[in-house]
Amino acid sequence: MNKITLHDKTFREFIPYEKLSAAIDQVAEKINADFEGCEDIPVLLCVLNGSIMFMAELMQRLRFDCQVVSTKLTSYAGTSTTGRVKQAMGLTADIIGRRVIVVEDIVDSGNTIVELKEILAEKGAAESKICTLLLKPEAYKKDIAIDYVALEIPNDFIVGFGLDYDELGRNYKDIYVLDE
Repeated sequence: MNKITLHDKTFREFIPYEKLSAAIDQVAEKINADFEGCEDIPVLLCVLNGSIMFMAELMQRLRFDCQVVSTKLTSYAGTSTTGRVKQAMGLTADIIGRRVIVVEDIVDSGNTIVELKEILAEKGAAESKICTLLLKPEAYKKDIAIDYVALEIPNDFIVGFGLDYDELGRNYKDIYVLDE
């Protein structure tokens, strides 16, 4: 079994890149079905830093013009959420009257999604849809619909493919789970 060590923790391979890639193909097809041929230019909102790899893969598969905008929110310390979301970097472009597709790496508690929806409404987005690579259904208890989900996973701590443990592990193409 393939394992990696980051800081003081060991992780074992959990989702190989091939499975991630196939899931991204499927979620891109759903987004294309909803947006292909649209007259406007939707915004893809990359939630930094975790969504960078997913965003890069996803946008290569989209068959409509879109603008890339970024923001950065933080809520994690080590392996657990602080429960408080703070905006570390505002939106990199104006979104007034625009349709926004939020591109997230993972949705667990949903606190970031709630904060993002509020920010987008305040900034004048016409509509916002949520797209996530990974969803932890047993952890997500919010009322906001997740419009596009590539994969559902258990409520375990994971790294790789953009996800980190104290800023390490984002660069791995596979996803690893904490090996306890």
